[in-house]
Amino acid sequence: MAENCTTEMKGSMTSADVLNNYTIEEINTDVLIVGGGMVGCGAAFEIKKWAPKDMKITMIEKASIERSGAVAMGLSAINTYLGDNTPEDYVKHVANDLMGIVREDLIYDTGRHVDSTVQLFEKFGLPIFKEDEEDTRSIAEGARPLRAGRWQIMIHGESYKVLVAEAARKALGEENILERVFITELLMDEKHENRVAGAIGFSLREAKIYIFKAKSVIMACGGTVNVFRPRSQAEGMGRTWYAIWNAGSTYAMGYQAGAEMTTMENRFVPNRFKDGYGPVGAWFTLFKSRVLNAHGEDYMQKWGHMLKDYAPYGLAKVPATCLWNHVMLKDWMEGNGPFYMNTSGAIKTLFETLPEKRKKSLEADAWEDFLDMTVAQAGLWAAMDIDPAETNSEVMPTEPYFLGSHSGACGMWVSGPEDIAPKEYQWGYNRMTTVNGLFTGGDGVGASGHKFSSGSYVEGRIAAKSAVRFVLDDSGYTPTVHTDNKTLAEKIYGPMITFEKFKGYSTEPNVNPNYIRPRLYLFRLNKLMDEYVAGTSTFYRTSEANLLRGLDLLNRLKEDASKLAASNLHELMRAWENYHRSIVGELHLRHVLFREETRYPGFYYRTDHPNLDEQNWKLFVNSKLNKATGQPELFKKPYIELVPKN
Repeated sequence: MAENCTTEMKGSMTSADVLNNYTIEEINTDVLIVGGGMVGCGAAFEIKKWAPKDMKITMIEKASIERSGAVAMGLSAINTYLGDNTPEDYVKHVANDLMGIVREDLIYDTGRHVDSTVQLFEKFGLPIFKEDEEDTRSIAEGARPLRAGRWQIMIHGESYKVLVAEAARKALGEENILERVFITELLMDEKHENRVAGAIGFSLREAKIYIFKAKSVIMACGGTVNVFRPRSQAEGMGRTWYAIWNAGSTYAMGYQAGAEMTTMENRFVPNRFKDGYGPVGAWFTLFKSRVLNAHGEDYMQKWGHMLKDYAPYGLAKVPATCLWNHVMLKDWMEGNGPFYMNTSGAIKTLFETLPEKRKKSLEADAWEDFLDMTVAQAGLWAAMDIDPAETNSEVMPTEPYFLGSHSGACGMWVSGPEDIAPKEYQWGYNRMTTVNGLFTGGDGVGASGHKFSSGSYVEGRIAAKSAVRFVLDDSGYTPTVHTDNKTLAEKIYGPMITFEKFKGYSTEPNVNPNYIRPRLYLFRLNKLMDEYVAGTSTFYRTSEANLLRGLDLLNRLKEDASKLAASNLHELMRAWENYHRSIVGELHLRHVLFREETRYPGFYYRTDHPNLDEQNWKLFVNSKLNKATGQPELFKKPYIELVPKN
C-alpha cells in the first residue's frame, strides 16, 4: 500500500484504492480466536494458563474488543448466576424454557462453572448490586447479590465489556490481537480430511488480505440479526434488540467448513418495548410490573388456560418464553391490542411502601436499565415526551433472531464434557464441533441456551482449554493450505472488482443491471424471510407451501450473491456479512420445513402442523453441508435425558 495513504483514507478506502494497492500477509499461529465478544475474551483470558510459553495465540476482531459483541453497549444484569440453585435446577429451567429440546450435558457443564466466572468479573472491577447496600464485601466473600429473578443479579454494567476486554488484552498481549479485520471463511487442511487449518479475511482499514494458518480455531462471532425484516424501518433500522453487527458469521463459516448444525429451526422473538427495543426483564422481575392489553386486562390471566395444550412446558411455575408470546398473540388476534407495560402503576405501587432513599435509588436503577443496555429506548421516550413513571409504553414481540446464548438454541453440534456427556454426545474435546480442531462457545454452541454473558464467557474458557489440549495432543501437525494469491484476492475483493467494472454503466450507482449493492441484497433477504418464513408481517405463521416458495426466492437471491458490489472497505464488509446472513436464513428455512410440528408457538407456527408432537419430534434436527452437492442434508438426532424433570 502507498506510504502516503492517510489515516482517514485507511478508514474509507475506495475499491480503486484497494485493488491498486493491496498486499497479502500470512500469519502462522497455533490457536486462532475469531471474534472478541464474551466468548473470545473468555478464551483469551483463560488460554495462557494452559498453553506452553512458546504456543502462539492470535485473536481477530472485526471491530474493537472493548465494544464488540452483544454486551457492547453495556448490560444491567447478569442473567445466569446460580447462587443457591444447583446445576440440576439450571438444566430443568433451560430445558423447560426451550420446549424440551436441549443438550443437558452442556447446560450442566456451564452451570457448574458459571458462578466462579461471575466472581471473577467482580475482581475485574464490575460493580454488582448487593441485597445490603452497605455491604462492602464481594460475592466471593459472602455478600449476597441483589436478585432480579431466580437466575439474574443486577449490576452497574455500562463498562462491563470494557473490563472483560482489558483482562483479555493483558492476558494475551497487544501484539497477539488484530482488530478491524473481517474473516470471510475458514480454511480446511489439504492433507487431513475434516480438519480446520486456519482462516482468511481482510483489513477494514488498509488494503491487506490476511491468511491465517492455525492448528486450532475457536469460532466466536456471535448470533444473527437482520435476517428478517425488522419492525423498525428506514432511519430506525439500526434499532434492533440483539447486537446489530452480529451477521451470522459463526453459523455460516462453521457450516461451510462442514460442521454439523443443530436446532437451527429455533429462533428467539423477544417481547420488548416497541420500536426502541428496550429490555422488559427488570420491569417484570425487579419492579413487579405487568403488561396489559388496550382494555387494561392481563392477557396471561385471560388466556392462561391455553398453556395446558403445551404441557409440561406451559404448566411450569414460569412457562416457556415462547408461550408468553403465544398468549399475547392470541389476545392481539382477538382485537385487544395494543399492549402496554404498566410502568407508571408499578412505580407508584412500589413507592407507596419504600423509604425515600430507596425510592431515589430504585428510580435510578430503572433508568440505568436502559442507559446501560438500550440507549435508543431512552432517546425514543425523550422524543415522544414519555416519562415511564407517568405514561405507559407499548410492548410487542420483535422480529426473529438466531442465537444460542439467550432464549434461543441455534448453533453447532459440539462434543460434551467427558465426565457427563453420553457417548453419543462426546467425541474427545469439550466444545469441539464435528470438524477436527474447530471449537466454539456462546451463540456458536447449539441446543444449550440461557448462557447469556456469564455462561458465554465460561464456554470461551472451556473452549480455550480444550483447544490447547487438542494442539498438544498432535504436536507434530503442521497446517497444509494451498492458496493461490490471485484467486484468493479475486474472491475476497470480488464485490469491489464488480463495482469498478460496472460503476460507469449507470448515473445512479445504486441502480445498475450488472450488480446489487449490499443494502439492497439485505432488503431482499429481509422481505422473503419475513413474508414466507414466519416474520412479523404474517404474525410468525408459515406452512410447507410458503417455505418452498421462500426457498425458491432464496435460491435466486443466492445466485445474485456473485453480483454483490462494494465501493469501499466498509461496504465490502457489509457484502460479506449479508452473504453470511443469507446462509443462515436458508439453514433456518430448511430446518423449519423439516420439523413437521409447531415446537415453539409464539416464536413461529407451522399452520399445516399446528400442534406440539412429543411422540415424533422430541429430538434434535441436525444438518450438514454436502460439499459434493453444495446442499444441506437434514437428519434427526436422539434426545437423551440426563436430569429427571419430575
